[in-house]
Amino acid sequence: MARIVMTDDGIGFDGRTLDERPLGGAETSFIEMANALAARGHEVVVCNKCEAALDYRGVRWQPIAAGVPAQADLYIANRGDKLLRLVPKARRMIFWIHNPAGYLLKWRYQWKLALRRPVIVFSGASHASTYPGWACAGGREIVPYGVTDIFRHAGERAAPPPRAVFTSNPMRSLDWLLDVWERAIRPAIPAAELHVFAGIATYGAAGQAKASRMAPVLERAAGLKERGVVLRGPVPKGQLVEELATARALLYRGDIGETFCSAVAEAQAMGLPTVVEDIACMRERLVDGETGFVVRGPDSFAEAAIRLLSDDDLWQRQHRASLARQRSWGWDQAAAEFERIGGLA
Repeated sequence: MARIVMTDDGIGFDGRTLDERPLGGAETSFIEMANALAARGHEVVVCNKCEAALDYRGVRWQPIAAGVPAQADLYIANRGDKLLRLVPKARRMIFWIHNPAGYLLKWRYQWKLALRRPVIVFSGASHASTYPGWACAGGREIVPYGVTDIFRHAGERAAPPPRAVFTSNPMRSLDWLLDVWERAIRPAIPAAELHVFAGIATYGAAGQAKASRMAPVLERAAGLKERGVVLRGPVPKGQLVEELATARALLYRGDIGETFCSAVAEAQAMGLPTVVEDIACMRERLVDGETGFVVRGPDSFAEAAIRLLSDDDLWQRQHRASLARQRSWGWDQAAAEFERIGGLA
């Protein structure tokens, strides 16, 4: 058993939060990794902006303001530059990042990375390409996010009615999708619905700060009820599983800031065919032509969506392929990779 210390200084959350309310991808991944490492027998201490100390699912959560241990077998710092100098006596260190890595080129990161030399962990090849090879690092590794276990046990089902879903950040091209839906998809399939599971609650205080930017697109979605758009708001993972199990397709353009996209990974693991544009990491999340479609441009996007929403045979083939190919990588596998990088395996 190794002693692993993990730190985060973003929004406030703890191990229970994932069970209680929706969370963003970075926070979800942080909790899942802590739980997976603990389940593999390690002593895991998390120091972050949780409100109070908590023992949950084998992980010790404590407020970062109360101090951080000086020693660990493995120290995992989550994205923040102020975390790079903590746990100075750790045997190994991982710096886990979740956004395009250009921000690491800022001086406040570079001098700390040069001093500490952590292994930087990216979530995919596209993500890793955002950090130049000459920049400071003690190593570079790619570890895809795991798929949360509750999304990995769906059974085969018959083709459902034409109900598409959107489950990402509303600022990530929901307005673009609404344009395509209103102009092309809905007119071709008058019975089709687009259920939008998005809102500010997922992002905590950061979401409140961006509420004024999210509001117009969410208001537009709410105003398209007669065009089959249903604004549902964000939901916890347990409810999202139920929603994906009755949906026909996930429609998501993608975003240049996306480095993994758990929304697509979860849908694919549930056997839900997906349409995305060829942006950033989106091509890495599905098998083009087999578990969904990777397209370029709104016309191609609409054509692919219409096919999935109307062709039962096509849907069934892609549904089966998604179940067969897209749910083998979970958080236990990702945690095993962190053990290897940290010299614990």
